[in-house]
Amino acid sequence: MGAGMAGLSCARRLADAGYAPVVFDKGRGIGGRLATRRTPEGLQFDHGAQYVTARSAGFDALLKEARTAGAAALWTDGAEGTDDRPHFVGTPGMNALAKHLARGLDIRQGIQVTALREAGRGWTLTLPGEAQVFDRVVVTVPAPQLSELLGTEHPMSREVAAVRLDPCVTLMAAFDPNALQPFITRADPDDPLAWIAQDSSKPGRSASVCWVAQAGTAWSAAHLDLAPDALVARMLPMLCARLGTDATAVRYAAAHRWRYARVRVPFGRPFARDASATLYAGGDWCLGPRVEAAWSSGEAIAQDILNASIPE
Repeated sequence: MGAGMAGLSCARRLADAGYAPVVFDKGRGIGGRLATRRTPEGLQFDHGAQYVTARSAGFDALLKEARTAGAAALWTDGAEGTDDRPHFVGTPGMNALAKHLARGLDIRQGIQVTALREAGRGWTLTLPGEAQVFDRVVVTVPAPQLSELLGTEHPMSREVAAVRLDPCVTLMAAFDPNALQPFITRADPDDPLAWIAQDSSKPGRSASVCWVAQAGTAWSAAHLDLAPDALVARMLPMLCARLGTDATAVRYAAAHRWRYARVRVPFGRPFARDASATLYAGGDWCLGPRVEAAWSSGEAIAQDILNASIPE
C-alpha cells in the first residue's frame, strides 16, 4: 500500500522475481514526496524531494539506470559543498524517478485503504465499496498513520510509536523572465525559508523562471494549519526579499503542506514485521530522511518476503 519510493521499490523487486504485487495509492499520481506539481499555465515545480543522492551500490545503480533511460539527470545546483555525492533529479520532473520504477506494475490509484484486518493467514483490506483479501500486505504510509489502519493497540502500531516525523511547508512561485536570479540554491537551516531552489535550472525543465522554497521545521510546524492562500501570503514576501525582487514580478504562487516530511526520530531498522510475517510496514521513517532510505526499506521488505518463500 502506497506508491511512494518504498512501496514501488518493494513491488519492483517482487515483480522482477516473478510475483504479481498490487499497489494501492490514494493519490492521483505516484511517487509520494517525489512529487511534481504541474499547472494549466504550463509551469511545473518539484515541491517535495529536491534531488537524490546515492550511498549504496544498489541505489546508485538504479539512478544510473534511470539516467540511461532518460528518467534522471545530474543537477549542478551549487550545493555540492555539503555533499560530495552527485545530485540526481528526475526528468522532466522528480516523479519521473517513481514512474521509472513503476513501469509494468499493477498500480491502482485514487483508492484509499481505510482499514486492515487479519483474515486467517492473510489480511482483509477495506476499500471504497468492497473488501479484498491478500496473503501478504506491505504498508508504506508514514508511521503515525499506521494506527489509523490497524488501531492504536495493535502490536505494530505500538512498535513504531516512537518514530517522529516533522512537517514541511513548500512555496511554489513563478516570476517574470526578467526577474533577478541571484543563485541556484540557498540552504540556511536558521532561516524561515530553509531551502530555496531555482527549480527551472534543473535539466529538462521549461524556460519559465520557477522557484521552490521550503520552510524550516519550526516555521512549518507553527504555520501548518493555515490555508494554502494564507501560507502564500506569508511566504511569498520572504522569498521575494531573498531574491531581491518584489511581488510585481510574480506570475504564479501556491503552497503545499507536507504533514509528515522529515524524519526526526527513525525506527532504527529497515522495516517492521508482525509475528506471522504476513504484514510489513516501511518507509524512509525506518532509516532516515533520505529518498534512498525509503528505497532501502522497500528493498529489505521484498528480500524478506523472498527469503521466506525459499524452501528449507
